[in-house]
This record gives sequence, structure tokens and C-alpha cells, in this order.
Amino acid sequence: MTEQPSTLYAKLLGETAPISWQELQPFFARGALLWVSATMDLVEVALAVAQNDQAQVAAWLAAEQVSKVEERRAEDLLARDPKLWAVVVAPWVLIQERAEGPSLH
Repeated sequence: MTEQPSTLYAKLLGETAPISWQELQPFFARGALLWVSATMDLVEVALAVAQNDQAQVAAWLAAEQVSKVEERRAEDLLARDPKLWAVVVAPWVLIQERAEGPSLH
């Protein structure tokens, strides 16, 4: 991509949205889901994928901070139905479990 990183980051941030596991199942079936660890910035990972930063993405894959969604995780997500965030960087859909904020009760 030819966009400046900060502009592309803002664009990806704007395209990040909550989504349910049920909505993601067709992408799982195609092998197009990437799981992003809760310790990572989902949009930063999407930016590296969009910019084809192979070294950075490979490092995250090796550290298991980013991974393809495997059947075991898919079964867990189906059973729990947690709140997820997703952003599309074709051909991938990057997903991350949403952190629960502090309780207001």
C-alpha cells in the first residue's frame, strides 16, 4: 500500500468493528482468520499485514502473538461466544477478543 502509515492506521482503525463468532464462521471455513493476542494492538498488526511487513508478521507468528484460527480455538469461541473485534486486510480477517472494561456496578 502506498498510504502513509499514520493515514493507513487511522483508516484501519475506522474499519475495526465488533463482530460475533457466528458472523466470522464463513471466514474460518475458508482459513482466512488470523487471531491476534489480547496483548497486541489489533490495528498495529493489521497495519503490518497491510504493508506486507513480512519480518514483523513472522516474528509475531513465531511468538504466537498472531496465529491462524485453529479448530480448537474455533470450538472455544463457538462455546463461549465472546465479544470480538475484527478488521479486514484482504485476504485476511484479523480478530481479537475484546477486553472487558471495568464494571460500572
